[in-house]
Amino acid sequence: MEQIKTPFRGIAEDIRGRALWYKQDWTDGIRSGIRILAPTTYIFFASALPVIAFGEQLSRDTDGSLSTVETLASTAMCGILHSIIGGQPLLILGVAEPTVIMYTYLYNFAKGRSDLGRELFLAWAGWVCVWTALMLFLLAIFNACDIINRFTRIAGEIFGMLIAVLFIQEAIKGVVNEFRIPKGEDPNEEKYQFQWLYVNGLLSIIFSFGLLYTALKSRKARSWMHGTGSCRSLIADYGVPLMVVLWTALSFSVPSQVPSGVPRRLYTPLPWNSESVYHWTVIKDMGHVPPAYIFAALIPALMIAGLYFFDHSVASQMAQQKEFNLKKPSAYHHDILLLGFMTLLCGLLGLPPSNGVLPQAPMHTKSLATLKRQLIRKKMVKTAKESIKQKATNSEIFYNMQDVFIEMDSTQLTKSVGKELENLKEAVMKAENKEANGKENGTRTFDPEQLIDPYLPVRVNEQRVSNLLQSLLVAGAVFAIPLIKKIPTSVLAGYFAYMAIDSLPGNQFWERFLLLFITPQRLYKVKEGVHASYVEMVPFKSIACFTLFQLAYFMLCFGVTWIPIAGILFPLPFFILIGIRQYILPKFFQPHHLQELDAAEYEEVIVARASHPLGLSAEDAESTYFGNTEVGMDLSDGEILDELTTSRGEVKRRTLSFGEEKHLQERY
Repeated sequence: MEQIKTPFRGIAEDIRGRALWYKQDWTDGIRSGIRILAPTTYIFFASALPVIAFGEQLSRDTDGSLSTVETLASTAMCGILHSIIGGQPLLILGVAEPTVIMYTYLYNFAKGRSDLGRELFLAWAGWVCVWTALMLFLLAIFNACDIINRFTRIAGEIFGMLIAVLFIQEAIKGVVNEFRIPKGEDPNEEKYQFQWLYVNGLLSIIFSFGLLYTALKSRKARSWMHGTGSCRSLIADYGVPLMVVLWTALSFSVPSQVPSGVPRRLYTPLPWNSESVYHWTVIKDMGHVPPAYIFAALIPALMIAGLYFFDHSVASQMAQQKEFNLKKPSAYHHDILLLGFMTLLCGLLGLPPSNGVLPQAPMHTKSLATLKRQLIRKKMVKTAKESIKQKATNSEIFYNMQDVFIEMDSTQLTKSVGKELENLKEAVMKAENKEANGKENGTRTFDPEQLIDPYLPVRVNEQRVSNLLQSLLVAGAVFAIPLIKKIPTSVLAGYFAYMAIDSLPGNQFWERFLLLFITPQRLYKVKEGVHASYVEMVPFKSIACFTLFQLAYFMLCFGVTWIPIAGILFPLPFFILIGIRQYILPKFFQPHHLQELDAAEYEEVIVARASHPLGLSAEDAESTYFGNTEVGMDLSDGEILDELTTSRGEVKRRTLSFGEEKHLQERY
């Protein structure tokens, strides 16, 4: 009730908070120089590829009323606006799978009504966006973002699992459709004769599974044994788009005797064709929508507004997790208000709206964390080496490095910096003691190149330039449609499968589901490796009951998506789940068990005993926890951050099990 009594409070606070940093948001990006291009291109490919795939899905599900042109245009326009006037510039916007689902339901409803039909579908969707925008305005004005902490892990994980299953569903549908004649096509054409239809289907299996396999392999390139660190990082960051290009190129290697159209390729009108230009004038047809349907648009608008509020807020949360150590304030209320304006604009232009997307938002933050870390590390190492040449003591070396850190991290108070660098100070002092004790044995002085890495706090280059540049690149992709049209539809089907499988690691619902197939007698195997904290803290029976509840609720949500018209209500179970989590689940699970199973953070436990079955020594245990510092170790910043984040972009909080923590305390 307090939120309702003080309208505009959250928006005003957000604007005041971010206005203080607005100039620095631009100068920090510009000062990065050419280095900013690395995270820019990385997030551009991560953003553009899904949008292209969703465009193909929308084109198929709406009989061409919407296409890749519209999804790219919406993503570019909303991204540019958000990067300039948005509250949290690290948040990446794009047309996402929930939007595709909702627009498919809207189209199926409209085409079955004689007074709407395909002709007025986009005009009616425009009215849905008008109502959606109005509801988002009200949510922002009355400070609804204050309840964002009620979006616990259980809702996010079921939602993520639902999207993954829908991706798999789309991938299967895409491959199956390659064996069929597309709707509205002439079955007498040569390419639709049985033998060529069969060849097209077999090629689609090869291309889709080929893309899936190579994309998954390249995504893990940083952990490969072969190649240099920079080469592995390049493949890990750009491997997926490179695999799309590779399999597209291979699709042109089919024999010349194969008729044109085998394999099938992405169909979308060009941006300057009449089918695309029409969208910019949809507002003219909105007056032709019957009044009854204008008011009926309130129902889907309510679902979309709630969905966007949930999805946008969670994506923003993930982009600014506390482990990233962001120094600039959040702006949830302001961003929801801006989302309302962008939804309204997209509706009036006949475009599907864009909102905050996962995992691109935390991926953007992670890429900027790597950039900032590289800059700080380089200067700290240089300072340390200069101090060593001057024969400074380790204490002096540390304080020189701390001065550099404070200089480059101007947003942080000196007192808090000292606290954050406490572990680095202890490591430097420990190295000094070891040197003093080991001089007679010829022990070498510590190497700052290796010592700094494990103890350097995460820093993010918080700025607006990378988001603006990647949005401009997406806008440029609109005019690259003639090239994009050469991608086989089967490659996009494989990409849907890749997005589904890649999203599963780090989803604790999925991990607990797999845990159900492990007998209690074999659980010790899980506890011997890196594992989630709930494995040690919660009885197996409680884990099983909680997971089975999630599974049943997931099946309910998935079942709703299959209901022809009522499927538009599929976000409703997620809103109900907030109440179930708060008022019903505590009656069936002990509070501390529920806190572990539905924790706000992803906590991992690392096990490495001196008497470990795999033979890890106590030194190995320490290096597992604090980071390996062996000479010549080829470990990039990206690899370090990959180890500390899930595929969803969530930062893991790593701790030792009780036994390991006690062991290390006894050592030191």
